[in-house]
Amino acid sequence: MKYNAPKYMNDVLPVARPDKAWLHSARWRAVERVFQDVCRLYGYREIRTPVMESTELFTRSIGEGTDIVSKEMFSFETRGGAGVTLRPEGTAPVIRAYLENGLASEGSLTKLYYIARVYRYERGQKGRYREHQQTGVEVLGSAEPLVDAEVISLAVEFYRRLGIADTELRINSVGCPSCRPAYREQLLDFARPLLDQMSADNRTRFATNPLRMLDSKETQDRQALEHAPRLVDALCEGCAGHFATLCDLLRALEIPFSLDPHLVRGFDYYTRTAFEIVSRGLGAMNAIGGGGRYDGLVEECGGPATPGIGFGIGTERCLIALEAAGIELPVDDEAPVAFVVAIGPAERARAARLLLDLRRAGVACDADYGARSMKAQMRQASRLGARWAVILGEDELSRGACSLKDLQGGAPQCETALANLVERLSQ
Repeated sequence: MKYNAPKYMNDVLPVARPDKAWLHSARWRAVERVFQDVCRLYGYREIRTPVMESTELFTRSIGEGTDIVSKEMFSFETRGGAGVTLRPEGTAPVIRAYLENGLASEGSLTKLYYIARVYRYERGQKGRYREHQQTGVEVLGSAEPLVDAEVISLAVEFYRRLGIADTELRINSVGCPSCRPAYREQLLDFARPLLDQMSADNRTRFATNPLRMLDSKETQDRQALEHAPRLVDALCEGCAGHFATLCDLLRALEIPFSLDPHLVRGFDYYTRTAFEIVSRGLGAMNAIGGGGRYDGLVEECGGPATPGIGFGIGTERCLIALEAAGIELPVDDEAPVAFVVAIGPAERARAARLLLDLRRAGVACDADYGARSMKAQMRQASRLGARWAVILGEDELSRGACSLKDLQGGAPQCETALANLVERLSQ
């Protein structure tokens, strides 16, 4: 029987395949390491949450009228009848953990980051997968635009360190519960006569979640709403001042940006700041990260009124962008330092002990476990990219020694005492 990975879910392999070089585990670790380093520099600490949460956590926080909740969640019942969902995004689980574990008691401002697998049952294509990895940050406890600027700065710095230069930061303000209702009516009045020109999804959004019409990627929807009223022009005094200050801060930080009046993001919990970072080299699926402010989400999840802001970045899209730009990150060298070649049964027993001693001393090493010929073992050492072949033969062992063959530098084969081997290889 033949088995395949579920559709639009990928295996990340220890070797780079020519057709999908970005699905190489060493490259994933390199991207994750850059993200972790930047988060540490900005004072963020890691949080890990379960892959599965109560379904109600997402329906309440994301919004019943969003595409994710209405069409894309992997939801099911446990044997006990509880409704659970594989997390479709990273923010709501972090908020739940923040409240459940009393993280607010550790200080007035909580700065967190995560690396998490997320799941959405959506139409798959390059850059859009039903299982994908998201790296993200969440800051809880401040409504100051200075925090918004720091969060955006962190994302921009991450891309800078990766070397992804051809990016664009798009920002908007989606207002707050005070000013959004009036804008909603303006948008409905504008869109009503144009409904027959729009997609079926946007006609549904008109009735259930009008602001989401602006987020449609369909050409017919974008054309119909090209001259729609701008939310940024309908902001209350508080939201307008917040957004103006954020723009001033981004200019002070020398972070270029453009105003995108149609940018509303996909979740109902966003308030005020919304932003997205796109890579110009990726075609239609060009958004590689985005986020925004969610000042009412903690309260919606059962906690006290607590302002917050965060972002999520798709690891796969970052890797695809790196590949498209021809950028090679420094990756881990997974090749063993030494490959122990044992000639006979007695030598294999001694090799087992030698492997343990080398590994305990921090020397990466491997061996053949199939009692193959010396020639076959040497071929295996070369395939693995080992630097040294440590050859154990009967004569060498009788002298408490081994032969060292340089597989990379071409130095002549030499003999060394087993007692000195760790020191020699460590050098």
